[in-house]
Amino acid sequence: MRTYEVVVIFRHEQDHYTKGLEFVRNELKTQGANLLKEEDMGERTLAYPIKKQDRGHYVLFNVELPAPKVNEIDKILKLQTEILKFLFIVQED
Repeated sequence: MRTYEVVVIFRHEQDHYTKGLEFVRNELKTQGANLLKEEDMGERTLAYPIKKQDRGHYVLFNVELPAPKVNEIDKILKLQTEILKFLFIVQED
């Protein structure tokens, strides 16, 4: 298993944020991820509008995850309306 940093930008409205956060947590666990750390980075103004939104709520996850599962999670997260953007980054050992 590899270690990844996953940054997710949620819509800033509280109900969208909480619903999206629960979805991401559950999806990571469903795909066999080991959640090492979760850091709420707060609400911020975006550099440019994303999906007609100018603010977003950032959350950073550190997870251990089998490499083939990243593509599956990627496909699922793209379909969620609560998520504006996300990025998987491989952490070097």
